[in-house]
Amino acid sequence: METERDGVDHAATVPPRLWTVEEANARLNELRALLPQLKAWATRLGVVHEELQRLASFWGKELESNDNPDFALRHRLDEEWQSLSRRLEQEVLRLHEDGIEVKDLEVGLADFYGRLEGEVVFLCWRRGEEEVGFWHPLQGGYRNRRPLPNSRKAAPRPRGGSA
Repeated sequence: METERDGVDHAATVPPRLWTVEEANARLNELRALLPQLKAWATRLGVVHEELQRLASFWGKELESNDNPDFALRHRLDEEWQSLSRRLEQEVLRLHEDGIEVKDLEVGLADFYGRLEGEVVFLCWRRGEEEVGFWHPLQGGYRNRRPLPNSRKAAPRPRGGSA
């Protein structure tokens, strides 16, 4: 069975729901607000991780000692890590349960499970795009995205006039 880079066999996955393009477009305002927040949390997680690594590298096992000058900092960073991780996972899971896959926080890429010509596909949206105008197979990924039929992103049609 084919799997995407994330190791999930999307072909065997039963999506929680299938979105129409109109329904997906109606959800974009929420995603426009939420994705930057998720990205900020992920960025902060990276900073917290680096700081925890720095402390561990500098102090070694001494970091666990109650009298260590950075003991309180380490525990504060651990709590922040756990809180941010939990919030990020909850939001991504909530979206997933709604049939929305967050693919890339850096570029703001999200896919909605949908149906096109009888096949379950991903309706693809990227931050900065006005609407959901692309799709790709579940196994295909972003590099295989194509304009939706009847989308403004589809190839321009010849205008009327002389031939």
